[in-house]
Amino acid sequence: MTTPTRFAARLRATLPLGFVLRRIGGTAALLVVLSVAVFALLQAAPGDPAQTLLGPRSATPEALAAVRARHHLDSPLAAQYWYWLSDAVRLDLGTSIRTGESVSAAIGGRLALTAQLVGLGLAVALFLGIPLGVLAGVRSRRPVDRAVQSLGVVALSTPVFAGGLLLIYVFSLMLGWFPAYGPGEGSGTDRLAHLVLPAVALGLAVMAVLLKLTRTAVVRELEREHVTFARARGVRERDILLHYVLRGTLVPVLTGVSLVVAFLLAGTVMVEQVFALPGLGSLLVEAVTFRDLPVVQAEALLLAALVCVANLATDLLLPLLDPRLTDAPPPKAPRPGAPASPQDLTGDSAPSPSAPSPSVQGLSAQGPSAVPASAAVHEEGR
Repeated sequence: MTTPTRFAARLRATLPLGFVLRRIGGTAALLVVLSVAVFALLQAAPGDPAQTLLGPRSATPEALAAVRARHHLDSPLAAQYWYWLSDAVRLDLGTSIRTGESVSAAIGGRLALTAQLVGLGLAVALFLGIPLGVLAGVRSRRPVDRAVQSLGVVALSTPVFAGGLLLIYVFSLMLGWFPAYGPGEGSGTDRLAHLVLPAVALGLAVMAVLLKLTRTAVVRELEREHVTFARARGVRERDILLHYVLRGTLVPVLTGVSLVVAFLLAGTVMVEQVFALPGLGSLLVEAVTFRDLPVVQAEALLLAALVCVANLATDLLLPLLDPRLTDAPPPKAPRPGAPASPQDLTGDSAPSPSAPSPSVQGLSAQGPSAVPASAAVHEEGR
């Protein structure tokens, strides 16, 4: 059997079709609930929804009637939601009130910059949080552990905008290593140089979460029986850390990464404002400021979908790391009269738990005084 065939067979065994369909169905149901919440933004807006969609332009009766007809505002709420969701699935997210351009085009023009910022921020959080968490876990309850945890508390407690301003002052104004603001030109080294400081400011804000999760997982794995047994056999500490401890920390750390993605997407709003980056965060701030409701609805739906997709990817990846996480059917109780074990089918049946062993029968034949007190207590507890 070739390697791709064996990998496909292992993939089918680790990720059964029912497990995958259940996870996809749960994500789809969650997206539907979130879409209802996003659609409710229009209904919750004060005033007439048609006037809200029309914006500051003249609200003549003809204009209001045209807006109501275009957005089906005269239909029942269920029909309005269906029309809106159908357009959103076709990537028709409406027209911006402020600029008059398509919302899909406005978001598409800024999505790449935000994706690059989130990717670099996640890389900073991973390369700082996981090694520091491993160091703190290995040196648990020592000065190094306390120093690393204090660093994590400071990073988590510092607001994103304050950290960004500090990075600008030190690395842009004092040292002149990186640009202070702007997205740069093109998508090469100049863009990367402009995104370094924003990515560091964004990654430091969530680095402490990965640090704490990694430290807790390492401390728990170091107390496992198989690690103690490996040390008793004389396995080197480095091999124990690589082959025993770090493998056991993959599942909780990967789960934490999916949560960190949501924090990164939310943190782009403040970081892009501080560093003057024209991404989705700054677009959302402008839309809220000018009450550009179609843009707010579209961005809220997009961010919710990205978080749901990240969680779905994590749910499907975790069983590949630990097959025990796949939902398995509960063991069925044996039918009355059915053999309790495979040995019964071969004739070598094990003694029934309810039947006393020969030694216990001999002791009971000698009288109650011959049974040890510990055994009597054990029998009474049963």
